[in-house]
Amino acid sequence: MANAILGFDVGGTSIKAALVDVDRGQTVTAPRSVPTPQPSTPDQVVHALLQVDRELGATGPVGLAFPSVIQHGIARSAANVDKSWIGFAGGERLAQLLGRPVVFINDADAAGIAEMSTGAGRGEKGVVMLLTFGTGIGSALFNGGVLVPNTELGHLELHGHDAETRASARVKTLEGLGWEGWCERVNDYLAHVHALFWPDVFIIGGSISEDFDKFGHLLRSRASIRRAAYAAHAGIVGAALAAAGRCL
Repeated sequence: MANAILGFDVGGTSIKAALVDVDRGQTVTAPRSVPTPQPSTPDQVVHALLQVDRELGATGPVGLAFPSVIQHGIARSAANVDKSWIGFAGGERLAQLLGRPVVFINDADAAGIAEMSTGAGRGEKGVVMLLTFGTGIGSALFNGGVLVPNTELGHLELHGHDAETRASARVKTLEGLGWEGWCERVNDYLAHVHALFWPDVFIIGGSISEDFDKFGHLLRSRASIRRAAYAAHAGIVGAALAAAGRCL
């Protein structure tokens, strides 16, 4: 398919990938998931990406969503991957080995691009914030449909702690929190973020959003709260859209 582009979404736990029809914003292959190598050094992760690329038989440009601040193609942080990523040009290295162009983008920003292009935020012109709850908390902020990159709001201080160490999906699992207990923490976080940015809409994403029917009614905010359309696959779709030059 001419407009099928490979999107990668690298997380602290797994690497997900699929070919994406960027005209429709839909995966055209079943999403592939492999464990993130441990340690998750650049060489180890890039090797895993190359293997998945071969298995999917991809051609053309590649989108690489990654859990880091990405500035001018360089990873500037590494909250949930090996610290050796800091200062590493991940997209440039993968492009050298593939012989194809690679767009390197923050993972939550990629997810936000997917949601704002063809998902839960499509057509919204106010202030919209996507929050992804997974190993950590990712954020993507849009104003008038335009992305403000690298917000990293999962690392806001909340009651003396990094917010994602209190309210991520991983913490819910580790501490055995029920939906009510976890949502109490999420609501505290939403109130803190809202007081700083006053978004019109919160979009709740990450793999946990697949269970939105179980907890969505427990969330509270002065902003509208929506379930992400792409759930765990938003990063894949958004990375492919970015590689196709369809960033917002």
